[in-house]
Amino acid sequence: MTQSDVARHLGVSRTLVSFAMRGAPGVSEDMRRQILSAADALGYRRNVQAADLARKRPTAVGLHLVDLHNDVYADIFSGVQEVLRANDSRLVISVNATPYGPDPRALDPLFEAQVGVIIAATLLDPDERVQELNRRVPLVNVTRSVPGVDSIHSDDISGGRLATEHLLELGHRNIAHLCGPAFEGHLERRTGYRDTMLEHGLQPLIVEAAGFSRRDAAAVALDVLASPPGQRPSAIFAHSDELALGVREAAASLGLSIPRDLSLVGYDNSRVAGLHGIDLTTVDLHARELGRAAGRAAVERMLYPASPAVDRILAPALVTRSSTAALR
Repeated sequence: MTQSDVARHLGVSRTLVSFAMRGAPGVSEDMRRQILSAADALGYRRNVQAADLARKRPTAVGLHLVDLHNDVYADIFSGVQEVLRANDSRLVISVNATPYGPDPRALDPLFEAQVGVIIAATLLDPDERVQELNRRVPLVNVTRSVPGVDSIHSDDISGGRLATEHLLELGHRNIAHLCGPAFEGHLERRTGYRDTMLEHGLQPLIVEAAGFSRRDAAAVALDVLASPPGQRPSAIFAHSDELALGVREAAASLGLSIPRDLSLVGYDNSRVAGLHGIDLTTVDLHARELGRAAGRAAVERMLYPASPAVDRILAPALVTRSSTAALR
């Protein structure tokens, strides 16, 4: 069904139908209502891609999510959607084929949809590859900074320091950091932990899980927590709340109590962290505000494509709950 079909049905010109669809002046309100009502009855759907090509300006923004099941990315989506709705921009979504793993075709659906800007939360590719993608379609990176590419992220080095210093203030000295595989651009939390430990004359213990899932964390945490009491870490700072939950499960299976036997800190301040019975101390990266800032950056990039890349950093905040306690 096309605008020409609607025009023939009403016995008016296609130009009049086009003006009415676009809300352009020169069409009476009564005629506009008749045209829109007829279009709806006939099943007409506007071809937005064709309209974008005609005016030589895209209105669609792509959003790439590395994981649909993580609350953080749901909050980022909500923030992005809030801004784009207010700016009358369409949103097209793609999701990584493999959660938290490189996906060489992750952005292909968004390229094919001919979006004007892609908000990526989160790309695991090296900086050089992200810069190459940015030359195809402008990118807004979320939770990560890449030189020369619009980037909206939390200060993860500061966040890693906040978590580690909190545990040090509670008297812990044998503190482990449990993280996932090392990807370029996603190492700041462990850097903040490592630097803080070294500054206090302590030996960092970085434990790398096979992936970023709760199951991956539980598998590696079992080995770490099975050590004799004198050698076992008294506290663990996990790269994310999801990994912290895996540590919690491993501790429970070994009969260890949190925080009596093990203090635990996560990262993200996901909704599950605040649930009764979980009550996880964590670092808030302000995911919804990250999404809002990314949405605003995408709108600005479409309006001013030649403007310099922005790099906006949000300050994280420690949220203290009952999963951490003073060393006994």
